[in-house]
Order: sequence, then structure tokens, then C-alpha cells
Amino acid sequence: MRVDEALILENCEIASETFRMKLKTEIAHEVECGQFVQVQVPGYYLRRPISVCDAYDDTIVLVYKIVGDGTKAMSRMKADETVNLFGPLGTGFPMEKRNVLLIGGGVGTPPLLLTAKKYIAEGMNVTAVLGYNDAAGVMLEKEFAAAGANVYVATMDGSYGTKGTVMDAIREHAVTDSFVLACGPLPMLRAVTESYTDGYISLESRMACGMGACMGCVVRDNEGESMRVCKDGPVFRIGKVVI
Repeated sequence: MRVDEALILENCEIASETFRMKLKTEIAHEVECGQFVQVQVPGYYLRRPISVCDAYDDTIVLVYKIVGDGTKAMSRMKADETVNLFGPLGTGFPMEKRNVLLIGGGVGTPPLLLTAKKYIAEGMNVTAVLGYNDAAGVMLEKEFAAAGANVYVATMDGSYGTKGTVMDAIREHAVTDSFVLACGPLPMLRAVTESYTDGYISLESRMACGMGACMGCVVRDNEGESMRVCKDGPVFRIGKVVI
């Protein structure tokens, strides 16, 4: 991990209140799929943890949603400005020589794109099932398809793709893959863990330090022990932590 002053190459809206920021940074050479960086937004004391959506050459891509004043300020940053990054951080998704089902919900979808690319590069078949609230929130569908994944989309209001949840889309399209990597809101992850036992989930959590010191993102494992989302995770084997 390192601290780096990254150059913003692009910062644009790609879905409703959801932005894609491309950054030139040496951190790109160290990123593993499922990791995150801590972004220092000017004027705000605490860094914002943002999952890495993609990384190549000397560029990383962050996709984030406006959820408060910090990310709103982040959305106003322009190309050619700089932003301070700390990372890459966390335990990411494992690479296994297996076909894989990727399940993403909302802003849990971005870290699965780099994961899809790495599995496809290893010759594995990748199916991505992505869930959103409505058509205005759909993002990254074309990017997953361009990478070579089989892609299915669900929206809760039925305005695009399957009406309902990712689990509804999995049933509708008769997806049979059993090895799962998932990231999204807790209700989605609970549904995933009720249906699958083989795979990993990535948790989203508020955090401060991002490296396990402050204990601000603690969850419990199935034996009652403390686990830190930022360091022990954010990726955990299905069934490892209580969600």
C-alpha cells in the first residue's frame, strides 16, 4: 500500500447520481480484484473508502454513488485536478481456476468488473447478474459484456431487465453456476448466503482508518470473534461472518 497524489483523468456521471472517476496513479500496479482505496476529499477530515472498479497500466477506475456531502464534493472534482489516495487496501476476491457467478447489487457492482476481467483472462466462464432499483441506476452492463461475461440485469421496479431481485434474474435465466462472488447491500448478501455455500461475499461498511487500527468496521464471525471489514475483509468466505 502507498499514499499517492493521483491525477484525475475523468469524473463523469454514468447513472443516476453515480459517477466514474479515472485516475492516473502508481497504485494501479498493486491493485488486486476486490480491494479498495481511501480517497481524501478536500475539506473533509475522514477519507472515503471506494472499491476499485478497474485497474490497468497506470490507471484505476473508481465508481461511486453520491450518498453524502463528501461524495457530493467528490463528484464536483474535475479532470486535471489531483486527489490523494491511500491503498490498495483490504483482502480481495480469490482467483480460482473455476467458472464463476458474479452477483452485484447497486454500487456493490463495480469491484466485480476487475474480478470478471481477471477470471476471463484465465480462461474461465463468467456470468454476471446485476441488480438495481430502476433503469436510471443501471451501470456497467456494457463493460461486463465487453469483457466477455454473460450478463443479466434485474431492476426492482421492472423498468429494465428482470423485474425483482438478482435472485429472480438467476431463476429466470436458469443460471446454474455454483461458485459465487458477490458484493452489494446486506439484504442481497443474505439472500445469496441462503442460496449458496460455495464462494465469497464482499461487505460494505463505514470505516475510518481503512487498515484495521481504529476498529470502526467490526463484524462478528460465526464463532463470535471480531473481524475487521477493512483488513480481514472486505471479502469473506460465505458463512464466515454474521450479516
